[in-house]
Amino acid sequence: MLSNWDAVKYVYSLRFLLLVYSGKIMTGQNESYSPLKAVRESVLAQDVYLPQPSQTAYIAASYVKFLESAGARVVPVMINQTLEDYKTLFNSINGILYPGGGVSIVSSGYERAAKIFYELAIEANKRGDYFPVWGTCLGFEQLMYLTSKNTILAYTNTSGAALPLNFTNAEDSRMFKGFPAQLMKDLASEPLTVNSHKWSLGMLTYNTNEELKKFYKVLSVNTDGNVEFVSTVEAYDYPIYGTQWHPEKNAFEWTRPSIPHSPSAVKTTFYMAEFFVNEARKNFHKFETEEGESKALIYNYNPVYTGTKSAFEQIYFF
Repeated sequence: MLSNWDAVKYVYSLRFLLLVYSGKIMTGQNESYSPLKAVRESVLAQDVYLPQPSQTAYIAASYVKFLESAGARVVPVMINQTLEDYKTLFNSINGILYPGGGVSIVSSGYERAAKIFYELAIEANKRGDYFPVWGTCLGFEQLMYLTSKNTILAYTNTSGAALPLNFTNAEDSRMFKGFPAQLMKDLASEPLTVNSHKWSLGMLTYNTNEELKKFYKVLSVNTDGNVEFVSTVEAYDYPIYGTQWHPEKNAFEWTRPSIPHSPSAVKTTFYMAEFFVNEARKNFHKFETEEGESKALIYNYNPVYTGTKSAFEQIYFF
């Protein structure tokens, strides 16, 4: 039987909804709780391959740091909760991020929660309640499945590959419009985006799938030398975004030689984080009480150094 550490290396396990908010507002001489002015985002969880006592779930600390770097606070939220629990959470947070991992996007605790929040987000946005969704790597693939309702991914040789982005429609996108011109040039010419996946959405599939074509605008593509695949998207009519690559790794992960750490690579991490947290600022969901929010914060847990044994420098175990 694999040890827990071997399980971590074998498959990305349970990740969590990371809830984010910008902090408390100073009013005169008193610091008061101001939930309407706070930003709360969540990051989705997934199932552990070989659970052990007190380690049935985890989240890579790089996702927490990614959101915190843009002024956010983070709350881990377990998968396998009731629908009512998820609805209550949805009305307490301002956005959700689906992280990378290694579980099924068709049938898993990760998929179930992702589907619920995706549908809640679509419904909310239709009625004018701005709620952003982000998918990274597996999260990107999960979004493609939820939108198309089909398993449409193709195998690509893209595990541990840093690539420049081949931009398509990025110049007028919401995601990249705030990026400095020089950083956009660097992204297009230098290998600043790390890929850690074996399954991709091929451009041929995208171009022949009406559900995906009408829902997502392709902002960049890449190739493994054989298959051209979609690497960055944003929805036309909803604040839904996806990257097949990992923006959080550049600044916060050091376990793989393929991860770029140049100044432009690190800037990419922070500009992407700033964009998504700013999207969440447009939403006005809130926790009912400060006490309830405080109990949910990631600060209640301690990360463990795992850099010598896994793909992550630090992991929160639950």
